[in-house]
Amino acid sequence: MDLGRPAKGDRVTVDGPPHALTDSERAWLRVRDQLKRHRHELAVAAAGQYPAATHVAGTPLLADPRWLPPVPIDLSEVDLQLVPDRPAGGLTGREPVSEAMRPLRRDGSRHDTYAAAVATLAPPAVFANLPTYRLLEADLAGGRGRMVFRLGRYFDGLNVGEACAHEYAAHVLEGGGQPLRAAVGDPRDLTRRAANLAISTLTLRLDRAAGTATFLLHLRDPAKVGHAGGLYQVIPAGIFQPAGPAPWNERNDFDLWRSMVREFAEELGGEPEGHGSDLAPVDYAAWPFAARLTRARAEGGVRVRVLGMGTDPLTFATDLLTVAVFDAPTFDAVFGARVDANDEGQVLSALDGATGTGIAFDQANVDRLTRREPMQAAGAALLALAWRHRGVLLRDDPAQTG
Repeated sequence: MDLGRPAKGDRVTVDGPPHALTDSERAWLRVRDQLKRHRHELAVAAAGQYPAATHVAGTPLLADPRWLPPVPIDLSEVDLQLVPDRPAGGLTGREPVSEAMRPLRRDGSRHDTYAAAVATLAPPAVFANLPTYRLLEADLAGGRGRMVFRLGRYFDGLNVGEACAHEYAAHVLEGGGQPLRAAVGDPRDLTRRAANLAISTLTLRLDRAAGTATFLLHLRDPAKVGHAGGLYQVIPAGIFQPAGPAPWNERNDFDLWRSMVREFAEELGGEPEGHGSDLAPVDYAAWPFAARLTRARAEGGVRVRVLGMGTDPLTFATDLLTVAVFDAPTFDAVFGARVDANDEGQVLSALDGATGTGIAFDQANVDRLTRREPMQAAGAALLALAWRHRGVLLRDDPAQTG
């Protein structure tokens, strides 16, 4: 799911600039275009600004030691806390230090935020400021995981993180400083900015009889998405947020597994979004797809582990890294009729434009995707960690985790 799904009444309908562009807006658009075209190269370069010890498994993704468990932990072992009234703090993207990322309008005023400039000057197909669960604290290294959230909005993350990416692109293309990035400081410090957590899931189909495992990829379409367009990513992946903006969804959807189920349904099953959440909370027990997937998890046909968390060095997008291992019969029963494309791009079951039933989970493909292909930093780190922990993830006895 794109990281900012519009609900009814929230869709941005601007097809282009509604007025003659200023020189400032034209310059902003030139940099924005280069950012969209060269995200992967810019992310790799931006990663070089941070110590190698902060990189996850040799990839550009950055992590705090507290974010990386020594061995994968079961999803059920991550405890969540929602503190809706806790002060947010950190930069908002409206400070004077962000002015260069907010171009001047014809009347001499600046666009209020970076997201406002995107919405007016270069909107993707869908772009909306929906509610999210903003991450405040995370510790995954102590045997059990603990994550603390408050309520937030999608644009909160863009107004600082995507603005910093724009600033870095301008720095590379035109020279100049990076005052906004400097103001953020360590991107792993969740007190300095809004961190809207995404859940990135490597979906493995494990064929025990053949002794093989395969996976799918997502090629994100830059015309459709507001984040990571043109890059490969694991599938499914999406922001951790309520199913819709109605207040009854806030508590009902504050669950990592429920968020993942919705992403599986939308990105692989082609199901529509929302699931009636504008009228009532989603009834996951009555929803056939969710009930089937949850039953499979309870029976051991699918096992979900958390491998860690990290932050993109370019955009500061923050991802929980998870692996869902499906036994082949369960995968085939649930996703046998999966889609080849969705609202965000293509679903790939082979590389190089070939046809196939899945990409082999092997050393060659992991090396290729983590080192030589334009892979989103979170996806690259997740593949590398999954390969490192393959003995645990693919073990015959799913009850053993250490």
